[in-house]
Amino acid sequence: MIFGLFKKKSGNIAIVKRQYAALTAAARQPFLYTDLDVPDTVMGRFEMLSAILILYFRRTRSSARAGQEIAQEIVDAFFEDVDHSIRELGVGDASVPKKMKKLAGMFYGRLESYAAALEGRDAGALAAALRRNFHGDVEDAPSMRGLASYLLAVESVLSDTAEEAVETGQLRIPPAGT
Repeated sequence: MIFGLFKKKSGNIAIVKRQYAALTAAARQPFLYTDLDVPDTVMGRFEMLSAILILYFRRTRSSARAGQEIAQEIVDAFFEDVDHSIRELGVGDASVPKKMKKLAGMFYGRLESYAAALEGRDAGALAAALRRNFHGDVEDAPSMRGLASYLLAVESVLSDTAEEAVETGQLRIPPAGT
């Protein structure tokens, strides 16, 4: 029995890597930055990956135990990736925990604000939340309606995705701009 647990965990590593790579690739699509007003900055990329991960987590919340375990491991991988990125940017070891706490708070705040708009399929509310988070208090910031429409379409596709795709790390985010 114990050996089965290690084998399952080992199997999840490949699944988590594959799924996390697909999610990060989806968040890095050039079209998002060139046509949907996502800022091509470190924080813009953090915001976009957060939005994609939020859609993934919304899909996996109704998954079987295996899908939820993989989702938790992807959360862990995301925060490990953020930690590594912060260190690469030159943030000192003493400041990393404070930065991580702030970024985690931002992520979970977005999870809540986007969830309300996604639940109601409210493109206007989602666009407003995206605008606030991606562009801050910039007065002439883009409307983010294009990104909101894309994210709503992605959520629809993900909700129709078979559970087997979640459990095997084969869940795919449809490309933007098609």
